[in-house]
Amino acid sequence: MRSQLMAVATASPPFELRTEDVIEEATRIFAGRHRDFERMMPVFANTGIRRRQSVRPYSWFRAEQGWPERTDAYIDGATDLFRKAAGEALAQAGMEAGEIDTIVTVSSTGVATPSIEARVMHDMGFHKNVSRIPVFGLGCAGGTTGLSLAARLAQTPASNVLLVVIELCTLAFRPDEMTKSNIIATALFGDGAAACVLSGKKKDGLAAIEFSGEHSWPDTLDIMGWRMDPQGFGAIFSQRIPDFVTQELRAAADGFLSRNGLAVDDIGQYVFHPGGAKVISALEQVFHLDQGTLEIERQVLADHGNMSAPTVLFVLKEALKKPFTGRRFVSALGPGFTSSFATMVS
Repeated sequence: MRSQLMAVATASPPFELRTEDVIEEATRIFAGRHRDFERMMPVFANTGIRRRQSVRPYSWFRAEQGWPERTDAYIDGATDLFRKAAGEALAQAGMEAGEIDTIVTVSSTGVATPSIEARVMHDMGFHKNVSRIPVFGLGCAGGTTGLSLAARLAQTPASNVLLVVIELCTLAFRPDEMTKSNIIATALFGDGAAACVLSGKKKDGLAAIEFSGEHSWPDTLDIMGWRMDPQGFGAIFSQRIPDFVTQELRAAADGFLSRNGLAVDDIGQYVFHPGGAKVISALEQVFHLDQGTLEIERQVLADHGNMSAPTVLFVLKEALKKPFTGRRFVSALGPGFTSSFATMVS
């Protein structure tokens, strides 16, 4: 039996960062210090983002922060969002924490040992024998890859799996770093979490996970990711990302569908990770969708920014609210350069 998606829940931290305020803060920090800042200012207005959320207020970012301070903020923020997203997903699924057999926690924006689920599992009521699978390093691809992994784990043996995806991208903001990648990250990133319950035991979920897969391209490690130095993570962004989507993604998606006996004509709805406004337009172009088709992706980006891995699950949650019968195609790109794919039927 295919794994059933029983619930999708999302959670956002309390501090709202409106784009006009972010521009004001960024100007105060970068103007006169970064030679290209004035030329790059339009990137803030062109992201398609109106607001996003953060685990820390502006005042925290104005102070000097290193690895210890960033790690403390990550653990505090991620633990809180885990409780909110996981609790809501379990409630939606009509399940108790003790019914979960495996917890998959996906996150690439901080380091916590013990991992985040270990810090909350006992007081949330999870069974002491629950299996824990923390996953690090997938970046933006982590939402779809985590969904696929959780679906496979729920199948054999038949079990209940909780997936929690948490990214606190804003904690990587670097006022000390005068690079284009850092300015782009400042314009794009937000924080958020999403949780899904998948079951190989239950029937009549929101949708059934049908197929999943990945595609990785060689010589692409420099396109997207983190680098690390004594102050913390530093963003790696390449200007090639939208062009790469235009030139490479469709062939990889066609290959995934073909290997599973499908074609794009079999897809009734798309759910993409909205990495940015240019990426959304590129996705519509390569999949021959009318401009504006990916309205949910644009709305999620506008209201939450690019949260990395959870973002695609925010889109999926909104897509599942609309009446639909047929096959959905879910996809996200991440560092590596890796694309993760899944299809689901409802």
